[in-house]
Amino acid sequence: MSVLTRDEAQTRAHILDVERYTIALDLTTGEETFDSRTAIRFTVRTAGDTFVELKPAALRSIALDGQPLDPALLDGNRYPLTGLTAGSHELHVDAAMRYSRTGEGMHRFTDPSDGETYLYTQLFLEDVQRVFAAFDQPDLKSVFALDVTAPEGWTVLGNGIAEHTGQGRWSIAPTPLISTYLVAVAAGPWHSVTTEHAGLPFGIHCRRSLAPYLDADADEILDVTRACYDRYHEKFDEPYPFDSYDQAFVPEFNAGAMENPGLVTFRDEYVFRSAVTDTERQTRAVTIAHEMAHMWFGDLVTLSWWDDIWLNESFAEYMGYQILTEVTLPRALTSVRAGEPPFPDTWAAFGVARKGWGYDADQRPSTHPVAPDPEAVPDTASALLNFDGISYAKGASALRQLVAWLGEKDFLAGINTHIARHRFANATLADFIDNLASATDRDVHTWAERWLRTTGIDTLTAEVAETSARGDADRSWTLAVGHDGSRPHRITVAAYDHDLTTGTGPAPLVPRDRFELDVPHTGEPVVRPGRRPALVVLNDGDLSYAKIRLDAASWNTALAGLSAIPAPLTRAVVWNAARDMVRDGDLDPTAYLAAARTHLPHESDLALVQGVLGFAAGQITARYLAPEDRPAALATLTALCRDLIRRTEDGSHPGLRLIAVRHFIDAATQPDTLQSWLTEGTVHGGPELDPELRWRILTRLAVLGATDEAAIAAEREQDPSATGREGAARCRAALPTPEAKAAAWAALFTDDTLSNYLFTATAQGFWQPGQDDLLSAYVARFYPEATALAARRGPAIAEAAGRHAFPAYAVDAQSLATGTRALDGPALIPALRRKLVDQLDDLRRALSVRTATAGRRPQPPTRPASP
Repeated sequence: MSVLTRDEAQTRAHILDVERYTIALDLTTGEETFDSRTAIRFTVRTAGDTFVELKPAALRSIALDGQPLDPALLDGNRYPLTGLTAGSHELHVDAAMRYSRTGEGMHRFTDPSDGETYLYTQLFLEDVQRVFAAFDQPDLKSVFALDVTAPEGWTVLGNGIAEHTGQGRWSIAPTPLISTYLVAVAAGPWHSVTTEHAGLPFGIHCRRSLAPYLDADADEILDVTRACYDRYHEKFDEPYPFDSYDQAFVPEFNAGAMENPGLVTFRDEYVFRSAVTDTERQTRAVTIAHEMAHMWFGDLVTLSWWDDIWLNESFAEYMGYQILTEVTLPRALTSVRAGEPPFPDTWAAFGVARKGWGYDADQRPSTHPVAPDPEAVPDTASALLNFDGISYAKGASALRQLVAWLGEKDFLAGINTHIARHRFANATLADFIDNLASATDRDVHTWAERWLRTTGIDTLTAEVAETSARGDADRSWTLAVGHDGSRPHRITVAAYDHDLTTGTGPAPLVPRDRFELDVPHTGEPVVRPGRRPALVVLNDGDLSYAKIRLDAASWNTALAGLSAIPAPLTRAVVWNAARDMVRDGDLDPTAYLAAARTHLPHESDLALVQGVLGFAAGQITARYLAPEDRPAALATLTALCRDLIRRTEDGSHPGLRLIAVRHFIDAATQPDTLQSWLTEGTVHGGPELDPELRWRILTRLAVLGATDEAAIAAEREQDPSATGREGAARCRAALPTPEAKAAAWAALFTDDTLSNYLFTATAQGFWQPGQDDLLSAYVARFYPEATALAARRGPAIAEAAGRHAFPAYAVDAQSLATGTRALDGPALIPALRRKLVDQLDDLRRALSVRTATAGRRPQPPTRPASP
């Protein structure tokens, strides 16, 4: 299949205007294909040749202006339209299209719980061609009118209000001008909760087997939706531009969500069927806010080409977190009183859960500018590679720094100018910067060049000194900031002292001084009155994007008193600094574990607890420590989690207890406690074991060799849901037997029937730290077999294979050399190549951390040679 190049898109946009698509989909024709009939009305400005894209199972007929064309001329995914004359034309295409099981195009899913089938489209970035014929590029916006025939008893959802006209036929209101990748359809026997807000119909939808769980959270989801909608209308001058707002929670979705105008699709894991923490509810709320921001920035105003995808994602990422700090809800969440912001520490969660994603991506060989040069995104295949931590987390961090430097008033003024000038049209980075510049006297263009067109991370290092003085009244201290990098930063510096009035126990830290500083600082070091503070923190509000290094005295204070720092956002900055130091080989991983062991039992912010434990378990114990050091590290984690479980015995912190129980399960090295919990159906003192916890325990028991196929089958019978099916696949692949590994490997790389979610679950179970001898033979096999798999099954499975089926725990020089050689393979498709480049760089870093750690530790004495 041919990918669309930027040059081809520009040429086609110069030739064509596309006025209207009239599309008829028949979803009653079988389980493998559906019928797609499309009429495209377009105008040719300049006579010439072009093409239309489609990926049919069978192209039955095609006609231009009533004249039949030869279907055999279809070349891959392109049908040539030659000799077009200037003026109006109409193209008619009749085709059978294949359903997808990989979350691309028209995905088909049958719920194992009840046998009901659900369909939904995911047309980003070039998958509209899997559903109907199109001039598939973002700057050929058009009106889309869809009619859908579905089985009786189904509900059809779309970008506009859908009307049931009888006998399974549905007519969806024509859209305003939108891009092809934003067209959306969802069909099935949905369970729906509907309401009205601001004169518009609002709805939330899920499959029937999840109905009780959606109903339990419907008030919260709709409260968040309404609150975000109202807050965006306070910020944006342009009203919401579509006729309805539906949110469908759909199965086996590859992303977190997709911003289809009027019909946002979410992964249905956001319909919680097991206990979750407030942090996980916050993540769902942020996703709701993120996708709603796209209604203006992405849907109403759309990029012209994919080099500007960061404009969509960075803006929505920033707004999603910012809006959640500003809204209030009429009903309280677990730990928040009604009328208060429901998620007061949202930016702390961003700092610990998302920012590291950007930092990691920006230090790999695959790094790219937030706003890459157009030449760096020559086609759609290369564009797909830029959906990463840079386009999301780094871009959002850059915008947060821009707001700190520009001021929110001027920032929003520029945004509203941008929306007004380009509504229902397309815009570029240059347009965006020009519109921001129109609202301020600051040099936004230079800021953009330094922040958006460069790669890598700056490092800011605090250099603190105390001046000599005759008495306390004359004392002062100085701060200089070392700046390794090229970007300007406006940061906040905070100084903390120990509160010595609290009596026994560790003295808490209290803020003494707080001031803004521009870096690079061109003058003398900043002089502040008083004794040298116990702790000086750069970037205290986390308003910039940079690695932070504390001075030695502050770092000692932080290690001893991290949990005593009053603000969660400051604690997030310090924890991120520790994380960066471990990754850079500047802090022994065991010192990080010791800090977690010391401070997490006193931590109140759930996102911080989850983030720190996630890094400790996912990177330190699994990859950064040598195998001989892993048992002691797991013992530290289990002891820490046991402390947290004991702390929460009174029921006052259910979210913290749930996090501790999950990580206790994952770190367990002996099966006895887990087996007793599973047998009794409860953790001693709570919580009761819900499906998520039962499958988590069973997976860990499988890794430890303490369960078998019969127990997995019995659990699967007890939980016949889709997540139960995935849990069973994960457990079977985790069993430490040659037979289990061989069966899982065949399912992954030979049998191409696994859906995207079952593939991921099987891959997650297969590779396990501690099963090295059993898995070593598969390391070299991964590369050629993943290459062939990606070529057969396409980018979605390629991404899943590169992320989840990669031998991440084989941390040795031979594995790195094998993978590095594989990068030379000409058959690697871009999606898999990018994942392998990233994974191999992470493997290289893990080896470097192990080397640095070994170099710092005292070596055993050498026995003198015998005489």
